[in-house]
This record gives sequence, structure tokens and C-alpha cells, in this order.
Amino acid sequence: QVQLVESGGGLVQSGGSLRLSCAASGRTFSSYHMAWIRQAPGKEREFVAAISRGAISTLYADSVKGRSTISRDNAKNTVYLQMHSLKPEDTAVYYCAASLSRFLRTTGGYDVWGQGTQVTVSS
Repeated sequence: QVQLVESGGGLVQSGGSLRLSCAASGRTFSSYHMAWIRQAPGKEREFVAAISRGAISTLYADSVKGRSTISRDNAKNTVYLQMHSLKPEDTAVYYCAASLSRFLRTTGGYDVWGQGTQVTVSS
């Protein structure tokens, strides 16, 4: 089972960009579908984006579609989330999650979760 560590969060002005990274330990990273999930204060978790094992397919939430790109580098055991045109409503803790079987727009059923990275977008 992999372990996941997110990085790249921070404070950014509205309209700015950020790239989040999620580094995985272990030799089986390429076996996992990967996803980004976020949770804003006082709100439920929200699916953001997912990428299939071989990076053939991607899924996005409507709220970020066109502003975000998920990608992965299996040689580096890392998945990325590039976000542009950030809005205050993008403020949340962003979690990286891995699933051996699920490639869905879902916030549940993942096998492994990271600890999260805070993204704050100021207006």
C-alpha cells in the first residue's frame, strides 16, 4: 500500500495559480487511480479531479473544469493538480487519494489518503 504526501498549498490571490503535488511511496503507485478531494471549512468533502492508472482518462468536477489539470508521472510516483484562475471558493484543504479499483467522481471508497494541504485564495 502506498503512502501519500501532499505539498504545494499556500495563500494565493484570486485569479492566481497553484500546482499541488502528491508524492507516493512504494512500488505500486502505477496500480492506483488517483484523485484530488477538497474540504472547505464547515462543508462536506468535494470531489475535484481524478486520473486513471495509466493517465489515459481524467475526470473533473464542474466547479474546476477548465481551470484545473490533473496529471501524473508514474516514474516519479507523483500526481499533480494545476489550478488556474483561482477563486475564494476554492479555499479548502486538498487531499490526495488513491484507489486500486475506483475511477469515479466520488469522495469515498479510496484505499489511501494523504494528510492534506491547505489552499487559501484571498479576494
